[in-house]
Amino acid sequence: MDPLRTLPALLLALLPALLLALGTASAASLGVVQTEGGSVQGLNIPVGLFRSVEVFKGIPFAAKPGLFQKPEPHPGWSDILKATKFAPRCLQISILQTDTFGSEDCLYLNIWVPHGSKVSSDLPVMIWLYGGGFIVGGSMGANFLNNYLYSGQELADRGGVIVVSVAYRVGVLGFLSTGDSALPGNYGLWDQQAAIAWVHRNIRSFGGDPNNITLFGESAGGASVNFQILSPHNRGMIRRAVSQSGVAFCPWAFKTNPRDVVVQVAEKVGCPTDHTMTDCLKTIDAGNLTMAGPKIKLGNPDQPGVMSLLLTPVVDGDFLPDHPSKLFHNAAEVDYLLGVNNMDGHIFTSLDVPSLENNQDTPIEDLRRLLEAYTKDKGPAALDLAFAEYTSGWGPSPNQETIKRTVVDIGTDYLFLVPIQTAAYLHATTATSGRTFSYLLSEPSMLAGPGKPYHDWVGSDHMDDLQFVFGKPFRTPIAYADRHRDLSAYMMHYWTNFARTGDPNVGPSAVPVTWPQMDMFSKRYLNITSDMNDNSTAQKMRLRFVQLWSQNIPSPSETFS
Repeated sequence: MDPLRTLPALLLALLPALLLALGTASAASLGVVQTEGGSVQGLNIPVGLFRSVEVFKGIPFAAKPGLFQKPEPHPGWSDILKATKFAPRCLQISILQTDTFGSEDCLYLNIWVPHGSKVSSDLPVMIWLYGGGFIVGGSMGANFLNNYLYSGQELADRGGVIVVSVAYRVGVLGFLSTGDSALPGNYGLWDQQAAIAWVHRNIRSFGGDPNNITLFGESAGGASVNFQILSPHNRGMIRRAVSQSGVAFCPWAFKTNPRDVVVQVAEKVGCPTDHTMTDCLKTIDAGNLTMAGPKIKLGNPDQPGVMSLLLTPVVDGDFLPDHPSKLFHNAAEVDYLLGVNNMDGHIFTSLDVPSLENNQDTPIEDLRRLLEAYTKDKGPAALDLAFAEYTSGWGPSPNQETIKRTVVDIGTDYLFLVPIQTAAYLHATTATSGRTFSYLLSEPSMLAGPGKPYHDWVGSDHMDDLQFVFGKPFRTPIAYADRHRDLSAYMMHYWTNFARTGDPNVGPSAVPVTWPQMDMFSKRYLNITSDMNDNSTAQKMRLRFVQLWSQNIPSPSETFS
């Protein structure tokens, strides 16, 4: 073969590599960055022609926390900190609940900074708070099967924002509380707040705008975002917020009587339960304390697994001076975007009612048992009222798909959708300059269909949003179809436009449909899918069931609307 004839083809094949090399040589870099604790240096990753993302991993934002104490400032360091390795996760129970892993010294954060041909400046900042039921979780490296879900690289590069992920204590160490000043709790929330304050003080050195900080998080992270904007300790530091599948009103996210849990933990570690209990607990090994926390129980509709999530934020008179429903005035100037996946409850109801996904029939009695567990504290008539409402459209002979879908709807409504809509309503009614945007993610599950583990009717399950917000279809394209890349681009564009301007429609990133602002007259929201059009906006998301749970059957102390 004539080598001269093959030369153009060879050059064409090498062109992407040559362009990337040129971009690497020309892309800007922060180099050594000065922070309040000392100098840090990250790693510059080329992502395209004259584009790179500079990554800083494992920067301490506080000192190793004392047991059941608020975080304290980090003492600093003298040499340049090579911020190229993730720190350990905060100490937590393993997925099998048989052991612990992680470290007590865990209050670190990671930063992704996008650059073009010039060093970035005054970029919007997005701070990520991970989920995990306040029991587990982390943003330090691989989340599952060596897959790092929370990498901020795609979001930073495609959205032109700085992404920060932070750590916070979970489980017993993060949220054990006596309900009084002896052990007030909320240590994990204080960790988050310390990270937010650190970012506010230091992010300008990384090219960020400290006056344009957006919190975003999912599940317990979404609830944490809600708690942070409600706390008076963050006034003036948070400009915008995004809660995905979690708010303060979720029944698994907030506890009014925490003392029973601390007594159980004390008994397990051999501490008395009298006035000396707190002093004794502070002498116990952190690993033993972590193992002594309540275990998650699964597989029983009479005791839903999420009801085992008993280590949560509480009213402490300080970070949360009152019930969350009475603190929305603190978020009056915060733009708030929040929403739910249309089958957020699927993974939980499938664990509580195993017949949902194991090709067995689901008895109507199991549906009733699950409803009974959800309504047990709401008065004797609540179960009958809820059952009648959810089965009113069944007809005399409901098929199995109808029954199974209804079980998932019940879990989704009670655990996620109704509390999230309630929070959206409260923000919309109490906000002054802050705007409210509500969404429903309805993309079918990637695990649903023939030959897959889920029924073909399963929609967007809990955590399905994460892969799209963090751009996984672009990072690992072989695992996704073009429609998934479309959806991921839509969500990243909406989210980063919102972080930049407070309006998901306004910014440098094009969006497929105008997202209407929520008001209490129309209660408008955006239905997010990979195929969006003029019919993607709607009103009054499942209003009948929102009213059922928030007005018709709650006890008086649980009425938020």
